[in-house]
Formats: sequence, C-alpha cells, structure tokens
Amino acid sequence: FIWDTIEITWDKQFDKHFNRLCAFKAENGHCNVSQYDKQNKSLGQWVNAQRVSYKKSSLKSDHIQQLNSIGVIWDLLEHAWNTNFGQL
Repeated sequence: FIWDTIEITWDKQFDKHFNRLCAFKAENGHCNVSQYDKQNKSLGQWVNAQRVSYKKSSLKSDHIQQLNSIGVIWDLLEHAWNTNFGQL
C-alpha cells in the first residue's frame, strides 16, 4: 500500500538526518544545531522541525527515544533558564 512506502521513505530520511546529527554531536559536543549555521543549515532546520513535532506530540516515539539517546534538548529556552538559574 502506498502509505507504507511513504512511511519507509520518511523513516529513511529520519535515519539520514539522525546520523548527520550524531556526526555533528561527535564533532561539536552537543546537538544544538542552529538553523542559521551556514554549514549545517539543513540539519539545523531538521532539528528544529523535530522539536516542533515533539511539542505538537506528532513525533514517533521511537524517534523521540533515538533523539533522547544522544541528548537532544527539546526546549532551548527552558534549558538555558535552568542552566543559568543553577549558576546563581
């Protein structure tokens, strides 16, 4: 059925970007890729899209688990606030 093909293609795209994110983390020590980083613009946009999907509860649970496993921060503002508050 055609929906199965779309699902497989979507998962392959996720895996491709996830692997790029793992490489980015290995090189930079974090997963916070900026959408405005000229060298990693498409990866930054993808990470942002995952955050948006997560907030809308439309991200697949296995994808959430994969992203959690490498330390993706879902809410950057909350993370920054907690980090700065902890330094007081």
